[in-house]
Amino acid sequence: MAKDLERDLGLLSVVAISIGAMVGSGIFILPALAVKDAGAGVIAAYLLAGVLVLPAALSKAEMATAMPEAGGTYVYIERSMGPLLGTVSGLGTWFSLSFKGALALVGGVPYLVLLFDLPIRPVAIALAVVLVLVNILGAEQTGRLQIGIVAVMLVAIGWFVAGGGPAVDPASYGGMWDYGVEGIFAATGLVFVSFAGVTKIASIAEEVEDPDRVIPLGMLGSLAFTTLLYVLVVAVVVGVIPLDQLAGSTTPIADAAAATLGTTGVAAVVLAAILALVSTANAGILSSSRYPFAMSRDGLAPGLFSTVSDRFGTPVTAITLTGGVMLLLILFVPILEIAKLASAFKILVFALINVALIGFRESDAPDYDPSFEVPLYPWTPIFGTLTGFALLTQMGLIAMVGAVGIVAASVVWYLGYVRPRVTREGAIKGSVRRSLGDRALDRTEETLDGSAESSVLVALPEGASRESEATLLEIGAALSPDGSRLSVVQFDEVPDQQPLDYASGVQSSDDLEFERRTDALSADLDVPVEYGELVSHHPERAVANAVDERAVDILLVEQGATFEDSLLGDSIERIRKQADCDTIAVDAHPLDALETITLVTTRGPYDPLKVRVGNAVATETGAALRFLYPLDERQSTEERAQLEAYHDDLLDLCDVPTERTFVDRNDLSAAIDAAGSDRELLVHANNGGLSARASDEGRTAQSAIEDGDHASMEVHTKTHPDGVVGRFLERLAF
Repeated sequence: MAKDLERDLGLLSVVAISIGAMVGSGIFILPALAVKDAGAGVIAAYLLAGVLVLPAALSKAEMATAMPEAGGTYVYIERSMGPLLGTVSGLGTWFSLSFKGALALVGGVPYLVLLFDLPIRPVAIALAVVLVLVNILGAEQTGRLQIGIVAVMLVAIGWFVAGGGPAVDPASYGGMWDYGVEGIFAATGLVFVSFAGVTKIASIAEEVEDPDRVIPLGMLGSLAFTTLLYVLVVAVVVGVIPLDQLAGSTTPIADAAAATLGTTGVAAVVLAAILALVSTANAGILSSSRYPFAMSRDGLAPGLFSTVSDRFGTPVTAITLTGGVMLLLILFVPILEIAKLASAFKILVFALINVALIGFRESDAPDYDPSFEVPLYPWTPIFGTLTGFALLTQMGLIAMVGAVGIVAASVVWYLGYVRPRVTREGAIKGSVRRSLGDRALDRTEETLDGSAESSVLVALPEGASRESEATLLEIGAALSPDGSRLSVVQFDEVPDQQPLDYASGVQSSDDLEFERRTDALSADLDVPVEYGELVSHHPERAVANAVDERAVDILLVEQGATFEDSLLGDSIERIRKQADCDTIAVDAHPLDALETITLVTTRGPYDPLKVRVGNAVATETGAALRFLYPLDERQSTEERAQLEAYHDDLLDLCDVPTERTFVDRNDLSAAIDAAGSDRELLVHANNGGLSARASDEGRTAQSAIEDGDHASMEVHTKTHPDGVVGRFLERLAF
């Protein structure tokens, strides 16, 4: 039986964890680095970073009240965007939080060295081991420790601000804008990671008591407080230390304390710095260890990471792994080189958090019912997304390459471990599929209702048989209700050496036969038929020209017909490329014996023209209409339900008896073989999908259609109303 985590973290513990997670390397280390980009403008950079973090904090607060589960960022992105991006965010955020915790320890020890002669890395390793043990003992003990640490730390920092304020030289702020907006924006990106701790509350949401109230209050309160604290501290530092001296410091806050508060002040700041950086590492272990815990429960990581200790009630394996990663980072990762990398991935994840919120809101998921909602939706998350990606452009090549490397490693893990085991999909994909399905249904309904204005051209090569013309005319008549124009033209090829004006005045026996039989065939139809002949040195080009001149909507041709002698491949394919209209290539079997018309597809909604053709021919012949759709064994329950609902709505649009048949994708060829007979017409579109997916026997659906005894009709739509992107999205979502 699965075990849950005890809810024993109150508002005070939550705020302490959040503040402790933020007030660390962000204020004690990064100001000296950010000054190089913005000078005195680093003060504005901290304020701007706090503002730009707000949308993600609000988005995460809303999602946390709807899904108070361990895992935070991972949970929200995975539920919204699916397992792939869930894996990327889970592994990446876990790694980056562990990374930041290790950096906090290594960065905090230089402050300790100001008082004691100690080796930096061994001390950092010892502190990491102690914090791992504390976290294993339980979240309640962790929260209490965090409250004590933050209280002492804030008292010391408050003294620093109050005592150093009177010593500030206002002239130091005169160069606030010397580095321009670009410099401030670059510094904002660098210090962005300073505020990452504000959302760590959500990663321990499953252990928070009264999460509907505590989570949003904890996030917003800690963000407002920490932003103000950052601005005040940095203002004091910039106001009392020359910028060139500040830019080269490894202990900038201690240097400022030495200039304003003396030895006692330095000792207080050192104590605050060590407590702050230790609390950052402590909060990092607490929250980051919950990512493998949550991912394990969802099948995105091995099951051992979701094991909760019977004795301590904590995910011991996940915490131990996180501690091990931190130790490796302490040993091998230089501090200064990774500051931008840490911020870059945080910025990316925060941008995805805003997108995830939009996905939940737009998906109308029935189980998404937050007690707190983001104000000014959707502009708030849109603002957060756009500014996040804008900040990413300021992070430099190394940071971008590093972030891409983390993403690539996560994708490899997803493909190798997650994808074979997990079939869930995110709310966004379900929402996109539902939206695209509705749009396709609307287009299909418009196509069925608006067919009165269409123009149909039956194109015949010289010497076409009576049976071929009869079948094409019958289909053309079915597609030409009152008000439509149905034309049939025979295209005669004339050798280049023979003048066209001479050829047009000579009628062959084939020409006379064409006129006689067209008169006879037209008399049996319920629609008027215009017919004629065109002579050309290049009949294929003449067909395309006739399409333009007659404003043809649908071109009907016989499969395999040859309009002119050429060694360049299929004549019908060349006409399709030249003609600006939809094309239907018909295997000219007689239609009077048809009992079933089957519409075949591989992925995506059915082409509206395909549905119109099937419905029209079924209405004309009295045949039943069947929709044959292949399903992948990896498709989720939600996806199957949406596909069934889409088919139900589609069948309601048709005018004849209809049915739907779902088959396994690997069995599509066999299903076509079983359906194949001279009493069945298969309507399909050879857009690559039918030939790209082979069955277990190695045969594709396209080959099954071509080898069968049944009649077939290949529908080719010239353009998709939403372009190539729309067609791609449909195939991706379905």
